Amino acid sequence: MTRNGLTIMKKTWILITDAERARCFERDTSDHSLKELTDFIHPRVSLQGKAGGGDMTGEAGKGHGRTGHAGTQFEPHTEALAKERANFARDLANYLNTGVAERSCHALVLVATSPMLGEIKSQLNSASDKVLVRCIASDLTRYTGRDLEKRVEIALRLPE
Repeated sequence: MTRNGLTIMKKTWILITDAERARCFERDTSDHSLKELTDFIHPRVSLQGKAGGGDMTGEAGKGHGRTGHAGTQFEPHTEALAKERANFARDLANYLNTGVAERSCHALVLVATSPMLGEIKSQLNSASDKVLVRCIASDLTRYTGRDLEKRVEIALRLPE
């Protein structure tokens, strides 16, 4: 961005997240490299495993259900998982809201799984919402280094 003949460095934060982990990066305006600012691990969700897979800590388990066998079927605690995801999203949004309020960043990009994208967006305050330049529904949490930078660059070039 140029103002009065001076080049102004626009600090862009990119949050890459799923329901278990989030990483926030600052994108360099000259070479588009990513500098990691912070890493969030949601302890409760990571202990439980992903929804639909893994052993649920504290869950009694599955019985025989409606197959005609004796026993009871225990359904996954999807409501509890949704609540945990919402809490994690709120924490992430608070981090972004603080960064915008303190003028640590001037633009935001969210790269998140679909459920998290909606959860985080709903928790952004009006100032953060104004500097939100892009939302990308994608899971890039497993990528690192140059591979991550390339994938972010490709995602930012895709039409909305």
